[in-house]
Amino acid sequence: MSARVVWFVVPEGVDDPARVSGGNVFDARVAEGLRRLGWDVRRVEARADAASRAALDGLPSGGLVLVDGLVARGAPDAVVAAAARLRLAVLVHMVTAAFDEADPAAIEHERRVLASAALVVATSVWTRDELVARGLVAPDRVVVATPGSDDAPLSGGTTTGGSLLCVGVVAPHKGQDLLVDALTALGPGWTCTIAGSVAADPAFVRRIAARAADAGVAERITWAGVVHGRALDALYARADLLVAPSRTESYGIVVGDALRRGIPVVATRVGGIPEAIGPSRAAILVSPNRPAALRDALRQWMTDASLRAALTAEARQEGPSRRDWTETARTVDRALRSLP
Repeated sequence: MSARVVWFVVPEGVDDPARVSGGNVFDARVAEGLRRLGWDVRRVEARADAASRAALDGLPSGGLVLVDGLVARGAPDAVVAAAARLRLAVLVHMVTAAFDEADPAAIEHERRVLASAALVVATSVWTRDELVARGLVAPDRVVVATPGSDDAPLSGGTTTGGSLLCVGVVAPHKGQDLLVDALTALGPGWTCTIAGSVAADPAFVRRIAARAADAGVAERITWAGVVHGRALDALYARADLLVAPSRTESYGIVVGDALRRGIPVVATRVGGIPEAIGPSRAAILVSPNRPAALRDALRQWMTDASLRAALTAEARQEGPSRRDWTETARTVDRALRSLP
């Protein structure tokens, strides 16, 4: 019996290490998982603009196609036209309208694309609920495929608890400015590595770097830039605590990756982050967009050795049993098979 075929339309440069993102990781892990489940996954890279029409036009009529939402939102006319002749599913990593100051045109593009799709795959319960609540998709047309986490050894950490790690593109929605503000009032004993692209919003990066310098803590903050593979593993290996200060977050793959490695988490209670933490008792959640709340949580972590020990022990016990990417791929497998 020949393998089922799915064309997976992903953003151009999805494998580029300089463009690493949660969405790109999700796409790669799902493609790998579907292949292990017997699918013939034919990847098509496309730009998130009108030029992607050529990529979609080249797919055979009646073909089963999974389109990454970033590509779909950037080329609504092409996707709507393709939906008339393809079995089209759209993979949604984020809800455009949930971001502050979202472009009305981008919101309308998202609405048109999702209305045309036979199936929508959302990457978190929060994302699904946002899509349904905003009238962008009917509940019976959306399936949730929650991200997994990569298998990795438990972190060694340090003896002091002061090695802090924040992973994600450096941009306002990720909240690194809130983290720096919290660190300036934290006191001694900590270092923080901020790993992620600084190219998305250079002015934002300059502002928060200047804030750190003015407060006299710049030497304790390392801007690691884009990190992946073994280098990222090394950052996790020596981290005591992951800090996720996001203002908006559809899920938070890095949260799951940290907990999988036995690293406790301090994060904002926003979007899909509580879902990424799940039943874990190795995390502290704080209100979003409040540097004082983040500062207080970090201060508690730094000053209370018994709390650090308890959270770390909990994380290390839970880590190996956390969800991996296998079930994510199985969910997408079942969803794609449901399309006639």
